Amino acid sequence: MQHTRVLFMIEMSIFAAIGLILSLPFLSIPLWLQGGSISFVMVPILIMAFRWGVKGGVVTGVLVGLLNSVIQPFIVHPLQYITDYPLAFALVGVAGLFASSIHRALHDRHTKQFMTILILATFLGSVLRFCSHFLGGIVFFDYLAPEDTSVWVYSLTYNLGYMFPSFLACAALLSFIIWKQPRLIRR
Repeated sequence: MQHTRVLFMIEMSIFAAIGLILSLPFLSIPLWLQGGSISFVMVPILIMAFRWGVKGGVVTGVLVGLLNSVIQPFIVHPLQYITDYPLAFALVGVAGLFASSIHRALHDRHTKQFMTILILATFLGSVLRFCSHFLGGIVFFDYLAPEDTSVWVYSLTYNLGYMFPSFLACAALLSFIIWKQPRLIRR
């Protein structure tokens, strides 16, 4: 039991550090001045979610969000900080709900099933992260919306502009990596 707990803490720290590195400006495509870039930052969170389930993904996501807030902060309010950093990245870890299904599909060598489940899991984590950013945008960034644009439309287009490409990039990379190296998500 103690060995498993130590292993979890070490892996969580390593994958959170990888998440920090992947969110650095030179490894992402920045789109907006106030934050939001196309990156692979969700990949280590999703790997932990697929290795350890929801707990592994959520805790790693919180750490990635906290670390990300240190290197690229754009904070206007304490609640906005929570929705855009620890909460948004923690929600990516909910993809761990699909961990056992992904393991089963990999074990049985069902390529289509594996790809479908992995893409659905990545989509779930991405949508939940998007929702956190979207709500934060509506509440805290209304002053940035152009005059004739609804804050809802502004937040939707702003956050979808980087979240959808990030989802596609992460799903593609994870599909390739995990299919080729399934031991990456085995404990």
